[in-house]
Amino acid sequence: MKKYDVIVIGSGPAGYVCAIRCSQLGLRTACVEGRETLGGTCLNVGCIPSKALLHASHMLHEAKDNFGKLGIKCQKPAVDWQSMRKYKEETISQNTKGIEFLFKKNKVDWLQGWGSIPAPGKVAVGKETFDTTHIVIASGSEPTTLKGVDIDEKRVVSSTGALELAKIPKKLTVIGAGVIGLELGSVYSRLGSEVTILEYLDAITPGMDQEIQKSFLRILTKQGLKFILGAAVQTVTTTKTSAKTSFQCKGGDSIETLGSDVVLVATGRKPVTRELGLETLGVACSGSGQIQVDDTWQTNIKGIYAIGDCVAGPMLAHKGEDEGMALAEHLSGAHGHVDYNIIPSVIYTHPEVASVGMTEDQLKATNQAYKVGKFNFMGNGRAKANFAADGFVKILADKDTDCILGCHIIGPSAGDLIHEVCVAMEFGASAEDLALTCHAHPTYSEAVREAALACGTGAIHA
Repeated sequence: MKKYDVIVIGSGPAGYVCAIRCSQLGLRTACVEGRETLGGTCLNVGCIPSKALLHASHMLHEAKDNFGKLGIKCQKPAVDWQSMRKYKEETISQNTKGIEFLFKKNKVDWLQGWGSIPAPGKVAVGKETFDTTHIVIASGSEPTTLKGVDIDEKRVVSSTGALELAKIPKKLTVIGAGVIGLELGSVYSRLGSEVTILEYLDAITPGMDQEIQKSFLRILTKQGLKFILGAAVQTVTTTKTSAKTSFQCKGGDSIETLGSDVVLVATGRKPVTRELGLETLGVACSGSGQIQVDDTWQTNIKGIYAIGDCVAGPMLAHKGEDEGMALAEHLSGAHGHVDYNIIPSVIYTHPEVASVGMTEDQLKATNQAYKVGKFNFMGNGRAKANFAADGFVKILADKDTDCILGCHIIGPSAGDLIHEVCVAMEFGASAEDLALTCHAHPTYSEAVREAALACGTGAIHA
């Protein structure tokens, strides 16, 4: 039986990237995965299928609302839900098979089955036990729910079930106005569902820039989504054909109810670690179930590491990928590093929302002197031509040094535009550095430059 240098448990973005990088760096590597396909939650029931439906539903919106303005005459578009689901499944298959190809190309062994750790240096997969020098836990996360709300993936669904609905609901209730709730709520709203989103807090997208929150809420409401903020969900009861959500608004005495065909529970995610044998090993975990690691991602048990959603930090695929690459570098004897201050977050609605670095609230809390440069997409020629002029770019820079501290974008291609600022921040650039960099015209990226100019003597097109 082969002895490995590294065995990675889990083939999501953190796990498969770590495994491939380890093998590229000369380590004999295997990856354990119990699904029939590689890619974990992200590729199978998360990032990729949700983006496929977001793209398909946005194309429907464009055909219905904007084609006529462009001089394109066609019959009123209709939704073939089964064909759209087939497109989604084909997108998943292309991506998961791509990871399988990369494993073969990079000589990563796929150990098919669910893994556990009977002892340091040993990984059990089914009836077999494999020896290894290093074990990397990249077991990912799963949806959470609320007390009184039972997910059956039929009438009350998690994000997984929401991607597999047999038909488009006439009415959809979403519990939680975070990334998942807003993305999937947008999908079904575009497809014709009456979508109502219940949020316990007084604002959507918790933790985001307040100005972004307010603008985003206004835009989504204009698109037809309904919001009830400050709503504490009590229970969800179901019949064969419907669901009823009971909630109490802050400051109110009465319990209100909301009927719908389907309820989507989008209240966050939690680490998946229960079948690994961590308690027997004595691996330290936090109260929320996250595996505790040091600055080299090693647990309190020598030779056992953890990355991705099962450790502290934002549950983002790209954060896990960065940890996977950095850990691979460390295990090969080099230096691996992740700058957790420069990890972007993106919401793939339309318009997109993207953020990196500090918010104004965070800067105020630390009493840091800062300045704001802001530019509206209404002043961007490309955005106006493409009916995408809602939103703005907002750059926060140190008042004295002009060093970029954060950036918050709501608008077209925000998820792509944010990376210009990420690179600038990685190199310690100032807002003036961005402002003095030539940007092609006409592009959305000019809005980033204009916001940088606004941190100084002023934007040109504002």
